[in-house]
Amino acid sequence: MIAVCYTVYFAIGGLMIIGRLFPEKRTLTRGWLGLCLGVISEMWLPVLAAWLFRFSVMAHTAAALAYLVPVVLICRQKRPADIVPAKENDRKFVRFFWLLLIPFTLFSGYLQWTHMLMPAADGSYWCGQSTYGDLCMHLSFMTSLKDARFPPAYNLLYGTGLAYPYLTDSLSTTFWLLGMPVNLALAVPGTYLMFLTYAGFILLGRRILGNRPYTITAAFLFFFLNGGLGFLYDFDLAFRDNFTRVLEIFTGYYKTPANQPELNLRFSNVIADLMIPQRSLLGGWAMVLPAFYYLIETFENKKRTSLVLLSLTAGAMPLVHTHTFLALGLFSGGYILARLISDENRKQTLKTAGIYLALVLVLALPQLLGNAIRQTVEGGALRIQFNWVNNSGNMGFIDGYFWFWIKNAGLPYILILCAIVECRRRGKLDIVLGMTAVYAVAEFILFQPNEYDNNKLFYLWYLFAVMLAADYGSVLMCRLEGLRGRVILCALFMAGSLLSGALSLAREAVSSYQLFSAGAVEAGEWIEENTEREAVFMTGQQHINPVCSLAGRQIICGSDLYVFFHGLDYGEQRQDCIRFYADPAGSQDILKKYRVDYIYESDYERAEMIVDVEELRQTYELVYERDGIRIYRSGIE
Repeated sequence: MIAVCYTVYFAIGGLMIIGRLFPEKRTLTRGWLGLCLGVISEMWLPVLAAWLFRFSVMAHTAAALAYLVPVVLICRQKRPADIVPAKENDRKFVRFFWLLLIPFTLFSGYLQWTHMLMPAADGSYWCGQSTYGDLCMHLSFMTSLKDARFPPAYNLLYGTGLAYPYLTDSLSTTFWLLGMPVNLALAVPGTYLMFLTYAGFILLGRRILGNRPYTITAAFLFFFLNGGLGFLYDFDLAFRDNFTRVLEIFTGYYKTPANQPELNLRFSNVIADLMIPQRSLLGGWAMVLPAFYYLIETFENKKRTSLVLLSLTAGAMPLVHTHTFLALGLFSGGYILARLISDENRKQTLKTAGIYLALVLVLALPQLLGNAIRQTVEGGALRIQFNWVNNSGNMGFIDGYFWFWIKNAGLPYILILCAIVECRRRGKLDIVLGMTAVYAVAEFILFQPNEYDNNKLFYLWYLFAVMLAADYGSVLMCRLEGLRGRVILCALFMAGSLLSGALSLAREAVSSYQLFSAGAVEAGEWIEENTEREAVFMTGQQHINPVCSLAGRQIICGSDLYVFFHGLDYGEQRQDCIRFYADPAGSQDILKKYRVDYIYESDYERAEMIVDVEELRQTYELVYERDGIRIYRSGIE
């Protein structure tokens, strides 16, 4: 309850600030922008206070008090203008807004509940298909930040600072620290951020496309039910194999139409494979949508307040999600270039752009130098590769260029190409140049060891692209007026565009996998309650690890599923762990090297490497034993 009240407090403050700064905006827009301002303040202020008070209740108290300052100052100095009364077309839009938002938010809440450590009757924790891999990593960041000193440590690799954008995970830490159970501390803010993302898409769509509910609805469905043409592969020759491949969509592990790497189908559904499992991306999307809105407001309406909020939001983005920050910067560059082409007062546009750039660099550079630069440049991940995963490792195209994008982005891709050709006539050159800047960089430059991660840039290109596609599609429908088959043609197009995504989400809704056994949950709780906050554990390299994930304790070396793709050198730590378990008595130098306090032994360690169980028992003090899990005290001072 305290956690919810804390979030409501920040939300009310954001609503009050936006209400005073943008009294001329419609109620839905003010509400959305206010909630987003509340969330990003709730992410950042406790983190800043943690440099003085750890990430503790004291830090959160200080953050809440500090938040009062801008709220009181802004609300005292500005008086809102008269609220513009709602018109009939506004009321129609509001109905569409909630008809889209409520079912998608409820479905997202269900996925968050079932995919984020859903507790079973026996005490075990369960997850879904998409979270089986990533959840343990985000959970380790969330739990390790509780009462942590700052700068925070990367608890998956000893001696390493946390260079991952962690603010979405720290938001869950806030909920957990303030009394919410660990599974709800993941699911509740996750659902809230998905709600803001859906609302942001609709309201940004209205800002770009106008008050056109049907067109915005089409764009919304194109984006959130994306999946390409993968369903064709599953339904092809279905009667010959008794619908085996169709049924496998709902039973197999990653056999969904939108995500089949063996068929070069890589443009995964954004809800199933990005927003649910990739929590940092979710936070980034929820926060970048108001930034895009402020960007358009700044350069179209020349509003200084929008410039300040744009700069603050953009400057706060790197530690929320670095790829999204990069996409915002690229889009801004293309968008401003278009404004320079079209604006009569180019000097004023350049001045505004210069202020925007300067403010963002002041805020963002300290974050980038300590995080993204270290991981991308120093880690050797930065490289040139044309056409993303269709040219994996620069080994040559797998599919033809345009066919790759048609089958991955689906039928809307055809409308996107047409809309780009017509962009000047439709008054969308600024949007096209902005999204093209994102697309061009993502097509030529890789930033992470995993080339697939460039999709985090492509999807923000696609976000604007589907808006233009829906706009062009609405023009086609108007020109086909009077044609009897127009409705059938539209229905077939929409079905072909949405079926892969819908099937992928249906699979995600029924997927269920045990992540932590009841014994592992008990061990994690024991560690959290009975060991020192900064204790160091020797464990195996498994990704399902209750020591780092459930208890948030420092381990020597985590799964290469994480540390490798974070661009880290972990070879020495990994070999030291292997050598210790093979010779526990003769490898006490390793315990001293890493100042290990406890040694963890479970089925994972025994299956992963050679473990001298008897020598462990004879050499170290056994402090916990249950369900095949043993914890020893190292005795190293």
